[in-house]
Amino acid sequence: MGASPERRVLMGMILGAHGVKGVIRVLSYAEVPEDIVAYGPLLDERGERRFRLKLVGRARGALLAEAEGVGDRDAAARLRGTKLYVPRAALPPAKLGEYYWGDLVGLAAELPDGTALGEVVAVHDYGAGTSLEVRRPDGGVVMVPFTDRVVPVVEIEKGKLTIVPVPGLLENRPVETEEVNED
Repeated sequence: MGASPERRVLMGMILGAHGVKGVIRVLSYAEVPEDIVAYGPLLDERGERRFRLKLVGRARGALLAEAEGVGDRDAAARLRGTKLYVPRAALPPAKLGEYYWGDLVGLAAELPDGTALGEVVAVHDYGAGTSLEVRRPDGGVVMVPFTDRVVPVVEIEKGKLTIVPVPGLLENRPVETEEVNED
C-alpha cells in the first residue's frame, strides 16, 4: 500500500463561531494543538475549500482563529462541523514507533502465522487508550487495543500489521437479550 498524493489527514474540526467578528472555534487533533496551522492551508472534506487560519487565542478547550474570507458571525457559524484536513505529504515523517492514524487505516491485519484477520477501517481513542477497528472478511468487526503487546509489528510500507490476540479478543460471543414481559 503506497500513500497516494491526494491522501489527506484529518487535523481538526470547526466547532462554531466565537463572538461577532467571524472568529471560529477550532478543535485541533494535532499533538501540539497550535500545530494545526503549521502545514499550510487546511482543506475541507472534499478538498474544495481552503482555510488559511490565523490563531488568535483559546476558549473553552478550543483554539480561536480568524479564517481568511470569514468576516462575521453568520459566516463563521455556517462552518460549524467542517472537518479540516492537510495533504498527507505536508506532514513530516512519523518518528520511530509512532504512526499517523490515517496511515494505519487500510492496513491488512494478520495473525502472527500470516492468517488474514481483516482490514483496519478506523482508529479510535475514547480516553482509555487507542484501539483499531478491524473489519473481518465475514463483515464483522473487532476492536483491537493498539498496544505493543497486541500489535507488535506495523509495516506501513508493506501495507500490513500483525495482531497477537489476547484471550477472548476473537471469540464470538452470543448476544444476550433481556426478555420483556408485557403483562
